[in-house]
Amino acid sequence: MDITNIVKTALQEMIVPELNSIKKENAEIKTSLVLINKRLDDMNSHLVDQSRRIDETNNRIDAVREELNGRIDETNKRIDAVRTELTSRIDETNKKIDTVREELGQRIDETNNRIDAVRTELTGKIEEVRTELTGRINETNKGIEAVREGLTKKIDTVREELAQEIRDVRIELRAEIAKTNTRIDCLYEVIVRRDEHHKLEQRVANLERDVSELKRRLAA
Repeated sequence: MDITNIVKTALQEMIVPELNSIKKENAEIKTSLVLINKRLDDMNSHLVDQSRRIDETNNRIDAVREELNGRIDETNKRIDAVRTELTSRIDETNKKIDTVREELGQRIDETNNRIDAVRTELTGKIEEVRTELTGRINETNKGIEAVREGLTKKIDTVREELAQEIRDVRIELRAEIAKTNTRIDCLYEVIVRRDEHHKLEQRVANLERDVSELKRRLAA
């Protein structure tokens, strides 16, 4: 056997098992690649489906956005219309308020003027009534003073008259008492008829009654 065969045989013994092992591993790798490719195809199909669904969702979102934008625009237009209407109504209300304020201000001014006029008129009337009442009170006071003076003079006159009457009565009573005492003294000496004695008692009672009446009038 020559060297070439020996080398070839040695290489075959060394390389062929490795080649067989490599072939086997290559076959396993191909099988794995087939499975991986299949899974990748499945994932690509799933991703394509998901992409399609995402596109549909985006399309729906765009449609909803467009619809909502349209509705929002309509709402904004309605809000602008309502704002314009309310602004107009508020302006009209403010104008009416200004008109009412001006009218009420004029009426209040007129009322204040009437109040001032009535106050002035009533003040003048009160002053007139006060002056009149003061004059009448002064006249009444003068009349009262005159009546008081007249009553004082009359009382003094009546008092003097009563005092004079009392003095006269006292003098008369003293005279009567003296006469009575004289007659009483005579009764001890002379027998007096019962008729004269009764008259004497009646006269004494009358005199006592007159004295009591004079004292009552004097006290009044």
